[in-house]
Amino acid sequence: MPIRRLPETLVNRIAAGEVVERPASAVKELVENALDAGATRVEVALRDGGKALIAVTDDGRGMMAEELELAVERHATSKLPDDDLVNIQHLGFRGEALPSIAAVSRLTLSSRAEGAGEAWSLSVEGGRIAGVKPAALQKGTRVEVRDLFYATPARLKFLKQSRTETGHILDQMKRLAMAHPLAAFKLEEEGRGYLDLPTGQGELFDARLKRLGAIMGREFQENALPVDAEREGIRLTGFIGLPTLNRANSQQQYLFVNGRPVRDKLLYGAVRGAYRDFLAHDRHPLLALFLELPPEEVDVNVHPMKAEVRFRDQGLVRGLIVSACRHALAAAGHRASTTVSQSALGSFQPHEGPRPAYQGYAYRAPSISGGLAERARDFQAPLSGLESQPGARAEAVPLEQDAAAEPAGDFPLGAARAQLHATYIVAQTADGIVIVDQHAAHERLVYERMKEQLDGKGVARQMLLIPEVIELEESEQRRLLERAEELAELGLVVEAFGPGALVVRETPALLGKLDVKGLLRDLADELAEMDQALALKERLGEVCGTMACHGSVRAGRRLNPEEMNALLRQMEATPHSGQCNHGRPTYVELKLADIEKLFGRR
Repeated sequence: MPIRRLPETLVNRIAAGEVVERPASAVKELVENALDAGATRVEVALRDGGKALIAVTDDGRGMMAEELELAVERHATSKLPDDDLVNIQHLGFRGEALPSIAAVSRLTLSSRAEGAGEAWSLSVEGGRIAGVKPAALQKGTRVEVRDLFYATPARLKFLKQSRTETGHILDQMKRLAMAHPLAAFKLEEEGRGYLDLPTGQGELFDARLKRLGAIMGREFQENALPVDAEREGIRLTGFIGLPTLNRANSQQQYLFVNGRPVRDKLLYGAVRGAYRDFLAHDRHPLLALFLELPPEEVDVNVHPMKAEVRFRDQGLVRGLIVSACRHALAAAGHRASTTVSQSALGSFQPHEGPRPAYQGYAYRAPSISGGLAERARDFQAPLSGLESQPGARAEAVPLEQDAAAEPAGDFPLGAARAQLHATYIVAQTADGIVIVDQHAAHERLVYERMKEQLDGKGVARQMLLIPEVIELEESEQRRLLERAEELAELGLVVEAFGPGALVVRETPALLGKLDVKGLLRDLADELAEMDQALALKERLGEVCGTMACHGSVRAGRRLNPEEMNALLRQMEATPHSGQCNHGRPTYVELKLADIEKLFGRR
């Protein structure tokens, strides 16, 4: 067939296929246009998940009558005053949104320019434009999109159920609302409200945190750490969640570039790198980060829907995100998220049985099942025979009187009062109690000290009086020997000792006495999963975390009062001690007021 020019309506439908993937795409384009027009309030109404109707109303600057016809023509825009595709200052800029949407729907565009005495309206059906006529509109612009994809029924068949499409629209609205906290947003469908966010008040930083709390939940707002860093003209602001506030997926991670919501692999990779020391590989933090940089430093036109961007200096952007997030996490000190204590309180089930019945001069205790009555009777009996039971194991080990007298209010994590099940330290604070997992806490302390030594003069070693020979599989032996020099930098000196065996001559001094065989086997497993091109220093979290786990105070070990309080003081002085190397909390704090509520005292 000879080459021919396609009809204008077909060209617009092809463009619509790139720009308008589903109703959420149309909503995104229309709301961005409203924000570019200076709107301080944007309202979106839907019917049938946006397939039957999308109505977007704003209070922006509006358009004159002669501008309405231009607005629905391809490649007509008010957002490139200098025709410079590098210097893009707005969310939408190509002039394709309205004509593309109009090509596959029945569109009505009504607008009243700022300061104008009347409003005007224009209709487009399947790409065919009707004349401009007067309209009733107080201010701004209203766009009604009816019967989306009626002109391209094949695309309509691929849409999901209305509830699913509404969910996609809600997600787009939330992202845009996060990026513009000083504007009000409303989304409803056939009378049902999905989103109603008022105009933000006060400073931008405060308004943004309140907006994020309204969208991401109060838990995030209570456990968010502020981020504000700048490097070479690039600024990063926003809020990141404490590591102990995490999810099984990354859906609660929101990233923005110059006010534009994006899903960029580079940015998500930088976030993973920032949290590598604090979370297991299958857990993800909650955050919202806003990157601002000169327009010439980023290309926003690499994706038809502008969901991806390309940076001129990717290393600078990634380094800024990693360092800023880690600095914010370090500033949090030993803090853990409030959700840890809330979850613990939610696990308590206060007993709501009948009150003891009064009979004469004595109370009759309510019936207690499962042998608890006998245990209670034994507990109240006079203590005797302790001398003949030196090996008896107590459920809780109280501290000596002198240690218990240590003032609790002088320290954030309080003073140790008991050890439960040889695993948990109970400390009293000025206004509550703290329960510490001694193994998880000490694991984080050892890990942080290993990193500190590695950054300085290297990890201190201790020579074994009798070198230990470890039998391994040949594949495990080979993996460890290939990394022997790097392991030596981490304080672990190993040498070959015949086929399938290693001799360990030195170990990190921080780890003290440890199970060398178990450590080597775990390290061999870690190395099997690592990229061989990466140095161990680049995978510090996995290697040091494995070593720290083997060298920590184990669950089941009795600690004396001095050791318990020393552990608490070290936690207070060590960054990130609120979570272990896998993102689990190292302590739970229960406020006295919450405990009193459990017992009906409040």
